Amino acid sequence: MKFNVILSTLLIILLSACGGQEKNEDEQQQSPNQTQTDSPKSATMANHPGKKVYDAVCLACHMADGSGVPGMFPPLAQTDWVLEDKERLIHITLEGLSGKIVVNGEEYNSIMPPNSHLSDKQIADVLTYIRQSFGNDASEITIEEVQKVRNR
Repeated sequence: MKFNVILSTLLIILLSACGGQEKNEDEQQQSPNQTQTDSPKSATMANHPGKKVYDAVCLACHMADGSGVPGMFPPLAQTDWVLEDKERLIHITLEGLSGKIVVNGEEYNSIMPPNSHLSDKQIADVLTYIRQSFGNDASEITIEEVQKVRNR
């Protein structure tokens, strides 16, 4: 049992480290066809300040499209964990989460590390990005909302 926990923790650390790599200039540039076919919202979200935080901190586990990894890391797309209780979402981001949870009918039992090292602005930005990306259409999270949860 302890071996599985250690192995899972090491995997999370390794995956998180991969998420922080910067893309080279060629990968960052969009082709003209992409720009023409993207909706205004997706173009706006591509430039959202929370996307940079997401790419560095969240992407390794929750994937570029927010789909997660079945059985390991839950999706962020179209789930009540993201769309409903803002305070719970902020708390999980700050304090992390471990143990069994059920998301969209599937059970997950992994570890999300705390991200309290992020500033209130970074957390507000990344959570707003998540709540308004991946097919989600929820209200923004403000710096004040993050401060309220952090200071409890």
